[in-house]
This record gives sequence, structure tokens and C-alpha cells, in this order.
Amino acid sequence: MLSIHSTSVELEGVPTEIMVQGFADRILVLVTQLGKVGNLIQASIPSTTPLLSADLDEDSTNGLPAPPAAIQLTPLLGGAPSEHLQTLHSLYAAQIATIIWVEEAKKMVVNRRSVVVGIALHRDADERNTFHGVMNHLYRLVK
Repeated sequence: MLSIHSTSVELEGVPTEIMVQGFADRILVLVTQLGKVGNLIQASIPSTTPLLSADLDEDSTNGLPAPPAAIQLTPLLGGAPSEHLQTLHSLYAAQIATIIWVEEAKKMVVNRRSVVVGIALHRDADERNTFHGVMNHLYRLVK
């Protein structure tokens, strides 16, 4: 089980907090630039879905494992103000959950838990650089 891990970093000039906390049945990941939980999305996949297959190996272009096709995203709290931001939040949730699952699989964790992701980001930040910055710092937290 993961313990509590957190970091504060500056991404694109904006202070960003990333926190990971493991519970018995799920893992909570909060990514905030606004000091609040934001939009909560739960990611889950069947325990029979393989994670360490060829299609989930680290991609040489961005270094991130591809989210499995069987991933299920469920909005729990809040919502994005636009379709674009909803898609962006879903992308964050799917990628964060995949990173958590892959890292747990590497540590031989048998029980695959749902991942609940809270996202509260500034709208005017560079989306691509912020996304990759969050994922890089998340990797450092969970490795």
C-alpha cells in the first residue's frame, strides 16, 4: 500500500501541489494549482486487464505508459466548465491512474485499486508543459 507522498513544484510559473495517498480500497491523487480539490474523477479497470503488455511499455516519444482501453472514468464531484477542460481532466485522470497501476504492478502489488484524481488547474497555463510536468513529478513520488 502507498503511504502519503506529496510535493510542491512550480510548473509554467504556477505553484503546483501533487499529493498521493493510499487507502485500503483506492488511491487518492490530488493535483492543484488553486489550493482546492477541484474536479474528482475515479478511474478503474478490471483486475484481469494486463498492464505490462507491449502496448503499455513506455513510449519513446513521451515516456508515459498508454492508458488501457478498458479504463472506466467516473465523475464523482464537480465538473469542468467546458468540453475541452472535461476532456483534459479525463486525460489527466486516465494517465495518472495508469502510472499508479503500472508502478504498483512493478512492486508486485496484487490488488489493483481504483484511483480517485482531484484536478484543479489554472486555465491560462501551457497545457502540454503542465501535463508533462505533473506526470514527471508524479513518477518521482510513486517510484
